[in-house]
Amino acid sequence: MAYSEKVMDHFMNPRNVGEIENANAVGQVGNAKCGDIMKMYMDIEDGVIKDVKFKTFGCGAAIATSSMATEMVKGKTVEEALKLTNKAVMEALDGLPPEKIHCSVLAEEAIHSALEDYNSRQSEENRIKLG
Repeated sequence: MAYSEKVMDHFMNPRNVGEIENANAVGQVGNAKCGDIMKMYMDIEDGVIKDVKFKTFGCGAAIATSSMATEMVKGKTVEEALKLTNKAVMEALDGLPPEKIHCSVLAEEAIHSALEDYNSRQSEENRIKLG
C-alpha cells in the first residue's frame, strides 16, 4: 500500500489538530469496522468557518484526510463547506489506496456532522438548508 507524499505530509504534520473550547459546531463520526473516530470542532461567525480543529483516533489515512478536510473548509462559508466531498479530499491528497477510501468518507461526514450541529443551534430563521 503506497501513500502519496501529500498523505504522508498530512499524517506526519497534521494541520488543525486539537479542539476549540467554545466551539459552536461539533461533530463526531466513527466507523465501527475499522475503529476510526473523527471529531471536528468549528468556530463559525456570520456563516463563515473562522477556525476548525479535529481529533482523530485512527490510521494514518484517517489523520491525513481529517487534516486535509479542515484545511479545505477553513475560511469558507457554511454553504461552501457543505459541498465538500470525499472525492475532493482524496484529490487534494493525490489519491488514497482503495482500502482507505472510507477514511475520506469519514472526513466528509465529520464536517457535515459539525455543520448539522451548528445548524441545530441556530434559530429557525437563521438555519441553512442542509442537503
